[in-house]
Amino acid sequence: MPHEVGRRIAIYGNSGSGKSTLGHAIGERLGIPFIELDAIVHYRPKWEDRTDDDFRAQVQAALDASPNGWVCDGNYGAVRDLILPQADTAIWLRLPFHVVYWRLATRMIPRAFRGTPLWNGNRESLRQTFFSKDSMLLWGITAWRRSQRSTAAALASIPHRARVIVLQTPGEVEAMLREVG
Repeated sequence: MPHEVGRRIAIYGNSGSGKSTLGHAIGERLGIPFIELDAIVHYRPKWEDRTDDDFRAQVQAALDASPNGWVCDGNYGAVRDLILPQADTAIWLRLPFHVVYWRLATRMIPRAFRGTPLWNGNRESLRQTFFSKDSMLLWGITAWRRSQRSTAAALASIPHRARVIVLQTPGEVEAMLREVG
């Protein structure tokens, strides 16, 4: 039986859980835009981020520009109260730590070696990946529990009518994607 997810979908999960991959796939399957919050917040090279007020304005503009639906990914607390109340469905990728961290590492390390461009001229570097207090590899460990708690708290405390789907294994994610329609 197909998963009915509506036309406005918010995707949450730890860094490396597959939010963007799933968001792109759902957006393509449903013919609606994918809004990647990382691309909005990291708006200038050298990882210059928007202020919270500017970020909120840009996210709201992106949602407004997609009146026929959208898929939005990201864990940014600054905009959860904008996105979640408008969502028909919230998908929480609550995969095991070892799966998520393996994905994070196998994504980041090759990008750092290659200097792969990401959003708006930003690139992950070897120094940033391995030798920085801002390393996403370190973040993936230190923020794990905090991210899980903040997602649970947001889903419980922000007023919304979204159907919440919690996916706990890669197989559940694949099955859900096969059934989206």
